[in-house]
Amino acid sequence: MILPIGAHFSVAGGLENGLYQARSLNCNIAQIFTKNARSWKEPQIHPDQVSTFKKVRRETKISRVFSHCSYLINIASDDPIKVDKSRCSLEAEMARSGSLGLDGVVLHPGSHLGQGIEKGLEIAIQSLSQVLAQDKGDFPRLLIETTAGTGTSLGSRFEEIGELISKTDARTQSIGVCLDTSHIFAAGYDIRTALALDHTLERFDAVIGLSRLRLIHVNDSKPDFGSRKDRHEHIGKGTIGELGFRAIMTHPALVSVPKIIETPKELNGNEMDTVNLEFLRHFGLQISGADN
Repeated sequence: MILPIGAHFSVAGGLENGLYQARSLNCNIAQIFTKNARSWKEPQIHPDQVSTFKKVRRETKISRVFSHCSYLINIASDDPIKVDKSRCSLEAEMARSGSLGLDGVVLHPGSHLGQGIEKGLEIAIQSLSQVLAQDKGDFPRLLIETTAGTGTSLGSRFEEIGELISKTDARTQSIGVCLDTSHIFAAGYDIRTALALDHTLERFDAVIGLSRLRLIHVNDSKPDFGSRKDRHEHIGKGTIGELGFRAIMTHPALVSVPKIIETPKELNGNEMDTVNLEFLRHFGLQISGADN
């Protein structure tokens, strides 16, 4: 079995460079930004760029590629201008990622900014329904990412994500979930042992459904359990610890789910993606018959 694992890669110099980086680290999964994540500007993808990207993807044999939405998007904002810009940006990301043939687009569910969770969810549901109604069959799957619950952010409870999915009025079958290990741990879902992970996945399945789980962001956490703080740490060096990641990499329900690390890129001047990936591969190879 080939472990479906990768990292978030830079696309400086061209979108295809993220794929070359993935191959250089023996990854078969990649996550990229298709635009500047801190800008509202929406770049137009030229057909030659699409052709080059798809050609390099075939050459590098990267099986699945995901994009991450701009950090500026807030589909739950009660500011008419901000929410309109967010909806337009999300639609542009879905179209752009679709033209590239990507497998999914990761989206933070937004922040209610003091108006309350229910009002925030209501606006977010309207946003998702509006954007997905524009899908002519070429949008990738939209993946709602779990959050740590910092400030007024939505999505730290499985129930909130479940409501977003169930009440969105367009192509709900095209909505999945990206589970971030650091985020759910900070939000109060324990995953430090195999037993704790079982309980958390049982809850996820009951509220959302494991069939919706299409991507895992595999990150350790700097803050303690239930802190509601979002700070990633190197695998096995944070408060989740080695036992938790052994459980994640070997759990039968998670083995085939694509996994992306978003851990710090360096430590004391040393490149760390290779270290973190090999740490996870070590646990993954403990699965009987695994071969990476």
